Amino acid sequence: MSGPVVAGVDGSRRSLTAAEWAAREAARRGVALRLVHACPPLPRRVSPVPGVDAWQQVGEQMLGRTVADFRARHADLEIDGKHTAAEPAEALLTAATSAGLLVVGARGWGGFDGLAVGSVALRVTAMADCPVVTVPERRRTGTGRDAWTGPSGSPGPDSSAGPDGSPRPDSSPGPDGWAAAETAEVQLGSGAHAPAEATAAFAFRAAQERGVPLRVVHAWALPPASPSAWMLTVLEEDRAMWEDQESQVVSDALRPWRERWPEVTVVPDVVLLNPAEALVRASERAGLLVIGRRTATRPTELRLGPVAHAVLHHARCPLAVVPHPAG
Repeated sequence: MSGPVVAGVDGSRRSLTAAEWAAREAARRGVALRLVHACPPLPRRVSPVPGVDAWQQVGEQMLGRTVADFRARHADLEIDGKHTAAEPAEALLTAATSAGLLVVGARGWGGFDGLAVGSVALRVTAMADCPVVTVPERRRTGTGRDAWTGPSGSPGPDSSAGPDGSPRPDSSPGPDGWAAAETAEVQLGSGAHAPAEATAAFAFRAAQERGVPLRVVHAWALPPASPSAWMLTVLEEDRAMWEDQESQVVSDALRPWRERWPEVTVVPDVVLLNPAEALVRASERAGLLVIGRRTATRPTELRLGPVAHAVLHHARCPLAVVPHPAG
């Protein structure tokens, strides 16, 4: 928790929304905010030397203006910027080694309409040494549309930056839509009856710092008595009995956490649903959703599990993915 909060910026409105979220989080934690901009060099066979140099200068200037803008609006926060010629994901993974938290926008300049999560966010979420928060530009709704849309009913073009990638004077991210969600509950996805130590600690601290309740979402399935348990006809009293058993197990697992964090109001939420669907549905009313990710012991294992992958693409609020040892 003592390391800085690091946010990746590329001049896009999405990255500035994420950086604004990161600034509020850094202020809560009492740590510095570091804005990282990666500008990989252009191939020299494509651009002459003056063009390559100008490309880097534009990136440095954009970062300098962004840092100055954030310093002006967050005077009590220590803010610095780091410009690098590395690939964006590599630059953020390097910065994450000394960070307490890494914050990225769900997408940057790349991608296409309808793409929920870009390649950089996906890679750093799966590989970073520290917790990663992915911040959507807007709260997605159950209909697949954004909660905040332009006059035509769909998100307008990204007009937050000028042609050179620098923020426009009138497009400061300011208190964005997520500032209004600061009073919404924090949610914790709990699997295998008990949340991992690091994941639970992150969620309880987040709820305590915000002064909001913590909802612990636990999804369960019917006992597998056939190839497809969902095709069974289950008597209502049997289902109620199994649900009571699940609720008791979750309550027992949360007891030591309630004792360690007595000031946090804990709301267990046991639902008969697929885990990913349960978390995505619950995230509609959350200010922050927290889930875990097992750390890998081999490079081939550096990827998200199926539940984390699905939730990352469909969560309707900022999502924190916290690495923890397997087991």
